[in-house]
Order: sequence, then C-alpha cells, then structure tokens
Amino acid sequence: MTERFTGSFTQQEPIPKDAIEAAVGVMRHGRLHRYNVAEGEAGETALLERDFAAFTGARYCLAVASGGYALGCALRAAGVAPGDTVLTNAFTLAPVPGAIAGVGATPVFVETTEDLTIDLAHLEAQIAASGAGVLMLSHMRGHICDMGRLMALCDGAGVTVIEDCAHTMGAAWAGVPSGRHGAMGCYSSQTYKHINSGEGGLIVTDDAELMARAVLLSGSYMLFDRHLAAPPPEAFEGLKAELPNISGRMDNLRAALLRPQLARLPDQAARWNRLYRAMEAGLGGTPGLRLIDRPEAEAFVGSSFQALLPGWPAERVEALLARCADRGVELKWFGAAQPAGFTSRYAHWDYAEPKPLPRTDRVLAGLIDMRLPLTFSQEDCAVIARIVREEVTRGQGLRHGASDGGADR
Repeated sequence: MTERFTGSFTQQEPIPKDAIEAAVGVMRHGRLHRYNVAEGEAGETALLERDFAAFTGARYCLAVASGGYALGCALRAAGVAPGDTVLTNAFTLAPVPGAIAGVGATPVFVETTEDLTIDLAHLEAQIAASGAGVLMLSHMRGHICDMGRLMALCDGAGVTVIEDCAHTMGAAWAGVPSGRHGAMGCYSSQTYKHINSGEGGLIVTDDAELMARAVLLSGSYMLFDRHLAAPPPEAFEGLKAELPNISGRMDNLRAALLRPQLARLPDQAARWNRLYRAMEAGLGGTPGLRLIDRPEAEAFVGSSFQALLPGWPAERVEALLARCADRGVELKWFGAAQPAGFTSRYAHWDYAEPKPLPRTDRVLAGLIDMRLPLTFSQEDCAVIARIVREEVTRGQGLRHGASDGGADR
C-alpha cells in the first residue's frame, strides 16, 4: 500500500494558555491602543519592546503592525527617498521589494548562491553599478550568509545594511543574533513565523537617531516617553516636525499574545531544529536531490526546509509536485512561470523592472520548499521524507536515460 501523509503543513500550534490569559486581560480592561494605559501601567506593547530588546541584545526596539511595515519604516528612518535605489536579494518574498517600492525607491536585485544566500561577488558588482547606499538583506527561509564578509564589504563601500529577519528570529551568525549585524533589524510575528500574533513586526537598532525616527514615523503622537526601549527624549528634538506620522503601531492585544511566546522561543527553536534534522536525515543521499549545507557559524531556526533538484526541467518538477501532493505532501516551488500563493520570485515583480539573473534562475528552477510547523513530530518528518525520496527517485527513473542531475552534497 502506498504511504500517505495526512497532516497539515499550515496548521500552527495553539496559542499558549498564559498568552491567551494575558490577551483576555487586555480585552477585559479594554486598553488595546498602546498609548491608552492606566496610571503606573507600562502597557503590553512597551513591555514587549523591552523584552525583545533584551532578547536580541539591542539598545532600542519598536513594535509595529506587521513585518512589512517594519521594513518600510526602517527604510524611511534610514533616509531612503523616492527615486533612490535599494539593493536586495533576488531570492526573497514579495513584501521585501514591496517595502522598497512603497517608499518610492527602486529595488536592485542581487544574485543567489546554491546555498540560498546572497552572492557576495555580485553584491560588490551591484554596489558599484547602482550607486545604492542601502542593502535590505533578506535572510530568506532562514539561510544566513557569511555576515562578517558581507558587513566588511558594505562598511567599506558605505552601504547601510537593514536586515530582514522574518525567518531568522532566534537565529545567529558567529554568536551574534540575526538582526544585530546591520544598522537595523526587522522581524515578523505573522502566523507562519517564529512567534504568532497573526500580524506584527519588530525593529531593533543601537542607533538613537534611527530609532527616534522610526518611533515618530510609527505614529507616537509625541508620547515617545511612554516607551521602555526607545532613546531618551533629547533624541527626538529636531525630528518631531520633520517626520510624518505613518501610523503602524502594534496594539496591546497582540503584544500580550507575543510576550509569553518570546520567552519560549529558545525551546521552540530547538524543537524546529529537531524536525529539520529529521527531514535532513531522511532525504540525505537521495539521487537527484541536493540538500543545503548549513555552515558551522550559522545557528539557524529550521521552521522550513529547502532542497534543490539540479538540472530538472520544469515539467518534471511539476510532475513531482503533483505526485507528492497526491500523497499529502505539500511542496512549494520557486521556479514556476506564474506566482502561486505565498510563492513568487523576482521575475514576477514587473513594477521593479527586474533584469535577468541567470544564476538565480538556475537555482530557483529546481528549488523546492516546505513548511515544518511544530504540529509535526519527528515521525511525521520521517514519513514526509520517505514520500519525497520515493517520488524524487521515481522522477529520476522517468528521465529516459538522461544523465544524473546532481546528488546530495
């Protein structure tokens, strides 16, 4: 009998009981707006900012309405203006170039390596060719490049780095938390991220002026003294009349949901990594399938899993996806001609007028991706891996004598 997986790739764990109780407490008193607090009360949003600053080791933190808003707010705070160019990874999700376009700037895409990180040689060339002063670095699907090399390159060229850490909350490179290498780090608490408030975002920095700008942009109504992780009042002087209110605050209800989850994140990250390693063990050595090497310096959070099908033509990848779907395994593919669901790629974003990137095209043509929600067990991952392994092997056998398309490692 053919094995079939019956779990859900989109079902998250329930919100923890203490987070539910904290949220109910906010609903009972009704003070949902972050600045609507009782005398002597800090408010859940200010407390979340304090907690997240401590979690990342940052001096300052701002909680906002979404991860995408965090990206746009960080760009504005860094002085990006209409007509500017901003560098970013070709392999990323639509909210990243969307945030760049949202401030009136033009995304300039950088090639992607087979390890799914930004190509540093092409980045150096694009810095020189574009004259861009900002890189929005996307740690896409949790893969972190050599941050020492990247920061040396960008610092030497005078390029400000804003890190998109939507997939790397709790991760690190060489012991430094993701989001703490560049000038600002931006995070997401959307449902499929590492802590869940449906939507939400966080920004961290050590730069007082950058954070003062972000707080004002988020719509602080001159109530910045109610923040627990913001710069001192003097940092806001001279900026109050300069910056528009682009309201995007987080509310106390979502912050109440997030604070208990943040406290659990190290344990949750360890659980995700056990699932990731189980999937890796089950798929390692599959002919025609290449796994992604994880560098020793990278402490990752394995909430999703990626692999490459080098040299596979589109029709064979499509057939593999269909066979896996028939057996209950939901694979995403970044090489499709048209975007589907949450999956799109740089060539689909016509508003950015993207130039062809042949190396990225080769990588994405064979890139398959799946979520690893914490509702999975390691045994579930073993079942999924067996199904994918069997169907990849079957796909190899349907090549009618074509040469091998590559193997793991």
